[in-house]
Amino acid sequence: MSTEPRINDRIRVPEVRLVGPSGEQVGIVPLAKALELAQEYDLDLVEVAATARPPVCKLMDYGKFKYESAMKAREARKNQAHTVIKEMKLRPKIDPHDYDTKKGHVVRFLKQGDKVKITIMFRGREQSRPELGFRLLQRLADDVQDLGFVESSPKQDGRNMIMVLGPHKKKTEAMAEARALADARKAERQGRTLGSDDAAESVEDDVTEDDVTEVDVAEVEDDVTEAQDAPAEAQAVEADAPVEQPAASQGA
Repeated sequence: MSTEPRINDRIRVPEVRLVGPSGEQVGIVPLAKALELAQEYDLDLVEVAATARPPVCKLMDYGKFKYESAMKAREARKNQAHTVIKEMKLRPKIDPHDYDTKKGHVVRFLKQGDKVKITIMFRGREQSRPELGFRLLQRLADDVQDLGFVESSPKQDGRNMIMVLGPHKKKTEAMAEARALADARKAERQGRTLGSDDAAESVEDDVTEDDVTEVDVAEVEDDVTEAQDAPAEAQAVEADAPVEQPAASQGA
C-alpha cells in the first residue's frame, strides 16, 4: 500500500476542506472547484488528511514539498545518534606498552561518545587472583576519568571480569565536534590553495611591460643601427682595397 498522499485527479471525494498556498483556510468546497483553484495558482491539490470528514487538501508545489521532506529526513538521520558499545580485552599481566596502546583505543572511543566494555581475561592459575584484574580495571578507569566514568562496576563473569565505561560527552555532541573539526580542516586546505594561487598571480604581475626601461630601448635601437651600417662599411672597404696586377711572364 502506497504511503504517498493522493494528489489532483487521484482524489475521489465530492468535496474537500481546502487550505490555501499560504496556509489560509478557504473552507469546504467541491472537488471540482478545488482542482480549478489548483490550476489557477499552477499548484497541486494534495490530500494532507485523508481520514478527516471531509478530507483536508492543500494547494502546494508537490515536487518541492517532496524534495524538502527528503532533505529534512536526511538531516534527521545525519544527526541521529546510535548507541554503540565498543569492547576492549586485556590480560591481567599485560605489558606496559600494550596497556598504553589499549588505553589509547579506549580514549578514542570515549571521545567519539561511545561506551566501552573492558574485559579482563583470566587463564589457568590467574583465575585464583581476581584482584589483579580488579586493580587493572581501576587503574584504567582512573586514567580516563576526564573522558568517561564507570557505568558498570567490575564484576566476575566466569573466567572474565567485566567493567563498562560511559562517556561524559553525548554522541550527538561528539559528532558535531567531529564535523566542525573536519570543516575547519577543509577550510584551512582551501585557504592554502588560494594563497598559493595568489602568490603565483603576484609573480606574474611583477613581470609587466613597464619593466622595459628607456635605456633598454636605446640599446636595442643602437644594435639595429649597427646592423644596418655593417653592409655599407663592408662595401666601402672593398672599394678602397688596391687591385693586384698579374705578374709578367718570364718569356716577355
